[in-house]
Amino acid sequence: MSRISRSGFVSILGRPNAGKSTLLNALVGEKLAIVSEKPQTTRTTIQGVANLAGAQIVFLDTPGIHKSTTLFNRRMMETVRSALEDRDVLLYVADAAAPFSAEDAEALAALKDLSAPTLLVLNKIDRVSDKRQLLPLIEQYKSAREFADYLPVSALAGDGIERLRDAIVSRLPEGPAFFPADHLTDQPERFLAAELIREQLLRQTRQEVPHAAAVLIDRWEEQAKITRIAATIYVERPGQKAIVIGAAGANLKKIGTLARHEIEKMLARQIFLELFVKVQKDWRENSQFLNAIDWRSMRGGE
Repeated sequence: MSRISRSGFVSILGRPNAGKSTLLNALVGEKLAIVSEKPQTTRTTIQGVANLAGAQIVFLDTPGIHKSTTLFNRRMMETVRSALEDRDVLLYVADAAAPFSAEDAEALAALKDLSAPTLLVLNKIDRVSDKRQLLPLIEQYKSAREFADYLPVSALAGDGIERLRDAIVSRLPEGPAFFPADHLTDQPERFLAAELIREQLLRQTRQEVPHAAAVLIDRWEEQAKITRIAATIYVERPGQKAIVIGAAGANLKKIGTLARHEIEKMLARQIFLELFVKVQKDWRENSQFLNAIDWRSMRGGE
């Protein structure tokens, strides 16, 4: 790898469903953050490192900016606030296909006292048939806050990603790399596996289940030819448990099969995955349980 001349930390912010996680994956070139159409899919900060010719960017994806109604939601917003500290560049991601709203104005207010250069990233331009509509939208965002640059992209299609990387690198301070060239993320494999299970849970369930579900890895056994993983999906109500399991266990089996394929791709080895479903009443208000599902508590298990 060529000598690094620029490096820095970049936080990715925005409202729920703006496509922040898809953007992180596109910028890093690897799947680090799970993606679904459900709001608040991202629940904690996800670090991803992009090693470029002459630069290293350390990205931090964050939960969507939203009102805190539970202990869990308040903790999510605390991670957003901490991600604003000591950043070299901020990316504010907005949905280019959605009109500017009062919620957008409220979210931008969280950035008002920050001095780091902030780029407005108008994501999902693949959903905007008439690109001329982007100009008045940019003006609305500009009236709420001045940005260092305005960059339309499609994280899903890859449009504008290279230009966005260049805009970030040009604003990074000079300095050596913070991590080795092969460092991709600080998230433990256990956490990433739990997130891949939760991703399939989000995609295969409806109603109130997605926000009321959490995944915890119970057992992780590395064997010569296979890794055996046992995980429990926690929900808050018996009715939610029935939805997750499905008729004759069909839904849980589908979630397990799809998650196993994703984990095998991530680890590049054969996986045996066993899933269980349990009711943990009101876990979003249980500080002890929230500590258990935090990725920082999973570091020692690898």
